[in-house]
Amino acid sequence: MSPSVNERMLIEQRVSNEMKSPVVAYLLWFFTGGLGGHRFYLGRTGSGLAMLGLTLVGLLASAILIGFIPLAIVGIWLLVDAFLIPKMLQEGRSALREKLILEFRTPAR
Repeated sequence: MSPSVNERMLIEQRVSNEMKSPVVAYLLWFFTGGLGGHRFYLGRTGSGLAMLGLTLVGLLASAILIGFIPLAIVGIWLLVDAFLIPKMLQEGRSALREKLILEFRTPAR
């Protein structure tokens, strides 16, 4: 059974209230991007940890000149993420909407 009009309005209101801010996501990308801050904010903890790890390994290994490889990978990843942030926000919005629809379908006990 699909949600009624009132339920859909409530769902959309909650989605707009609970959604992550694109401005905050891009500010985190700009200032803490190499550490994966924007990915942690957007709920992508695994890839945020991977970015953080690559950055730390790159910084530690840069003294022996091989650390620039992981840092270059993180740099390219950051550039790609600048274009992926809107998609990540949309996926988060869709997942939240689906979760809320399931909550409305589940009868209260």
